[in-house]
Amino acid sequence: MTFTILPAIDVRDGAVVRLNQGDYDRQTVYGDSPIETIERYARDGASWLHLVDLDAARLGRYTLTPLIGDIRARTSLRIQTGGGIRAEADVEALLAAGAERVVIGTLAIREPERVATWLQTFGADRLTLALDTRQDESGVWRLPVKGWTEVDSRTLDDLVAFHEAAGLRHVLCTDISRDGMLSGFNVALYRSLAERFPGLEIQASGGVRDLADIRAAKEAGASGAILGRALLEKRFELKEALAC
Repeated sequence: MTFTILPAIDVRDGAVVRLNQGDYDRQTVYGDSPIETIERYARDGASWLHLVDLDAARLGRYTLTPLIGDIRARTSLRIQTGGGIRAEADVEALLAAGAERVVIGTLAIREPERVATWLQTFGADRLTLALDTRQDESGVWRLPVKGWTEVDSRTLDDLVAFHEAAGLRHVLCTDISRDGMLSGFNVALYRSLAERFPGLEIQASGGVRDLADIRAAKEAGASGAILGRALLEKRFELKEALAC
């Protein structure tokens, strides 16, 4: 299985930002030109881009379609993107705009049966399920929703098993406690998922701080790594990460 590095760009109000633990009141702005950062990643050798529309939830619609067009015109990057996906038509529109894979988050937790039909409609390689998770006091991985203020009744393993049976291939899993905190990937989480679901391609996300974290995620069985803040703050170069 090929290990893929996906540099991440989160866009809010037209700027490149990063949130600490998903909190919109704790954001850092890294520049006003997403396309310049994206082109730099392409020049450095990236093959994929993970693009997040942070305005989508507030506005009720995906807003970065013009940016997808710019990326396709200026680079050869394959785009994995999401934000505010609520209907099958939203998926169709992003694929038509040039996205390679569409990221489904909350809806995969709140309406799993509906999303399962999309895996059949679009194919497993066109969707990535993004599952934010948090470990409870008993060590069970839970699925917070509604801005992480409520917890779904299903466990992470239960939901992944359901979607795998429906044809799921790509899952992006983030330990909420580490998101944007530069505290390292939760390697134990990815090892557990890889052991239970060996047929899935698991993208590690949340907290990467150095090249050792990337190597550890790969050794744990992840098939890729999302790199956000660490690249933006130049804690290491993308070329170094790709060499891992």
